[in-house]
Amino acid sequence: MTPSADASPAAARALSSEGSSTPVLDVVIPVYNEETDLAQCVHRLHTYLRDTVPYRYRITVADNASTDDTLAIAQRLADEIPAVEVVHLDEKGRGRALNAVWSASDAQVLAYMDVDLSTDLAALLPLVAPLISGHSDLAIGSRLARGARVVRGPKREIISRCYNLILRGTLAARFSDAQCGFKAIRADVAKQLLPLVEDTGWFFDTELLVLAQRAGLRTHEVPVDWIDDPDSSVNILATATADLRGVARMIRAFARGSLPISEIRAQLGREPIGVSTPGVPPKLATQLVRFAAIGVGSTLAYLVLFVLLRGGMGAQVANLVALLLTAIANTAANRRFTFGVRGSGGAGRHQFEGLIVFGLGLALTSGSLALLHSGGEPGRFAELAVLVLANLAATVLRFLLFRNWVFRKNR
Repeated sequence: MTPSADASPAAARALSSEGSSTPVLDVVIPVYNEETDLAQCVHRLHTYLRDTVPYRYRITVADNASTDDTLAIAQRLADEIPAVEVVHLDEKGRGRALNAVWSASDAQVLAYMDVDLSTDLAALLPLVAPLISGHSDLAIGSRLARGARVVRGPKREIISRCYNLILRGTLAARFSDAQCGFKAIRADVAKQLLPLVEDTGWFFDTELLVLAQRAGLRTHEVPVDWIDDPDSSVNILATATADLRGVARMIRAFARGSLPISEIRAQLGREPIGVSTPGVPPKLATQLVRFAAIGVGSTLAYLVLFVLLRGGMGAQVANLVALLLTAIANTAANRRFTFGVRGSGGAGRHQFEGLIVFGLGLALTSGSLALLHSGGEPGRFAELAVLVLANLAATVLRFLLFRNWVFRKNR
């Protein structure tokens, strides 16, 4: 790290923490080729911290092998502002940067935010306060929590919600927003969890949160005001593909028992309080209503995903991807709301059997598309109409299999 210069009297008062030179808060900004936005981001963040935060802080710019003037700008900022430090990495990867900086930091609370500052900084104090007090172990900004105010396009909104539904269905995730670039963690917790995190890219956040949940740690969620950056350089398709590979890797790791979760839980975890009792499965009429509501939502999500994906791939591939994503989310939602299955026990088996049901639905929809295309190249409206009818037939079959096989009580 680049050492900080002596602070001015005014800055010293803002940075002081009972006379200690060790920062309470270290805010990391991972950057790659951000020469346009970096200086404005750091100045804005420093002004907020100086005027608002009552304890000593540090801003660490983590340069991920930038090829433009990002590193030079960061070093000039460090010379100009005593609270700014710079770390340079020779390899790209947001997760790699956060792991490296957080592992070496001497601060009590470690945070990070994206350089575009899409999240309103007013959420920073509510984010870190529960960690400083010891109430919580991690904290995340959530764009999907009640009270959040978000401005972004429908494509990103749908992808974000589908991804979080997949996490709930496959990894039994209980947090609402895995990918918001606004998070914090206590240093003692990070010391235990970071060596277990394998991902060096965008899946780093999800992996860290899932490990923390499995270890019995408490995650605090802060609803945020968030405005999408229209100039974001993130490749959505590549990121989504990498995330799904990360989900599959974690499922395999948990199935094999290769992660020392029990040891971490023994050291840091919070034991559950009270006594939980299994819920009574809803009656048939209630199941039908809930299944129908979830089915309508799944069908709409499927159609939107199909239309979005159809522009860049063939009809069969778009159908496969859209149906797979919505099938995972559909199984998770029906497990919890329609058939009253709570907890993570049996979630993997339910998803596996749900994929078998998905295979039947895929056969129906793919077969319908194949028949439609056998007579020539149909219009997009005809494709959608055939898919709706095929999905209705698959929905009836799905309910029967869910009720009498996948979620059947006392199988």
